Amino acid sequence: MALRFGLALMNDFAPHISPSSRIGQMREQVRAARDAGMHSIWVLNHYLGNMATMQPLVTLAALAEHAGEMKLGTNMFILPLRHPVAVAEEFATLDHITGGNVIAGFGMGYRGNEYAAFGIPMEQRVARYEESVELIRRLWRAEPVTFEGEHFTVRGERIGIPPVQPGGPRIWVGAGVHKTGARRAARLGDTWIIPPHAPLEKLVPYLRLHREERERLGRGPADEIVVRRELVLDDDPERARAIGLEAREASTRMYARFEAPDNTDAYRHLKGAGELAETAQGSYLFTDPATAVAALKELEAHGVTYVILRMQWYALEQERVLATLAAFRDHVLPRFR
Repeated sequence: MALRFGLALMNDFAPHISPSSRIGQMREQVRAARDAGMHSIWVLNHYLGNMATMQPLVTLAALAEHAGEMKLGTNMFILPLRHPVAVAEEFATLDHITGGNVIAGFGMGYRGNEYAAFGIPMEQRVARYEESVELIRRLWRAEPVTFEGEHFTVRGERIGIPPVQPGGPRIWVGAGVHKTGARRAARLGDTWIIPPHAPLEKLVPYLRLHREERERLGRGPADEIVVRRELVLDDDPERARAIGLEAREASTRMYARFEAPDNTDAYRHLKGAGELAETAQGSYLFTDPATAVAALKELEAHGVTYVILRMQWYALEQERVLATLAAFRDHVLPRFR
C-alpha cells in the first residue's frame, strides 16, 4: 500500500485571534486536502491554555460535511481527563455524524494545570488511560459491560449509541519515542502515532521494538505505522526553512509556558529557538518538494505507512498554507500513488 497522508489543522489560536474568524479558513483547508486526495484531517485537544483551543469533537463535527470520505481524527484527545463512558458515547456520536469515518487518537497529556483543574493527580494518568481504553473498547462492542477498575466501575450497562463502525473507531495511541511509549502503543493501540520531533535514526529502534512487542503479545502487525511531521514547501528550501522556523517558533513560545513533565528529548523543542532549529533540521520538512519527497521515501523505506502533516501555526497566513497544500498536491503526492 502506498504511503498515505493526513492534514493536522490548526485549532488553537493566540489570544489576539478570534477562532470564529478562522472557521472558514479551516473549512477551506479541509476541502483543499480532500480535493488533493489526502486521507484524513486531525485536530488537537487542550484545556485552560494560553491559546484559545476549539474543542476537537465539536470542531470535527462542524468540518465533517466538507471532508467527503476523509477520516476525521483527534491528535490527541486527552483521555485521562474525561470519563470513559462519556468519551465512548461522544466518539460514537461523531461516528454517526461522519458516516463511520472517525479515528480515536488518544493521548495522556502533559500539562499540570489541566490535571489540577479536573481534580485528577498527574500520577494517576497512566492507570486512568489504560482503564479507559479497555472500557471504551468493551462499550463499543454494544454488549452489556461489567467493569470493575481502580478508577471506573460499570455494572451490566450497554452503550446508549453504538458506533457505526463495528467494534467502534480504531484507537490510535499517542506516545513518545521511548521504550515505555512504544510498548504502551503496542499493547493498547491499533496504531501508534509518533510525535513529529524525532529524527529517523532515533525512530528506527523504537519502530522495531513496537513491532516486536506486538508480536510478543500475539497482536500481529499494527494497522498503520504513523509518524507526524511539520511541513512548509517552497521552491527555495532556505525560504521554506525561514518561513517554517518563524511560524513554528511563535507557537512554540506559547506552548513552552507550560512546564514539560520531564527533561527528555520528547520536549526538547519547547526549550528555545536553538533547540527548535536543531529539531527542525533533523525531522521537520521545511524545504522544497523534491527534498520532502526524499525524506518521506526514507520514512516509507523503514516501514512507515502513514504521515500526518501539520502545515500551519497561528503566525502563518492562509495563503502560505494553501500554497504548501498545492505544492504537496502537485509535486509530492503523485510520487506516492
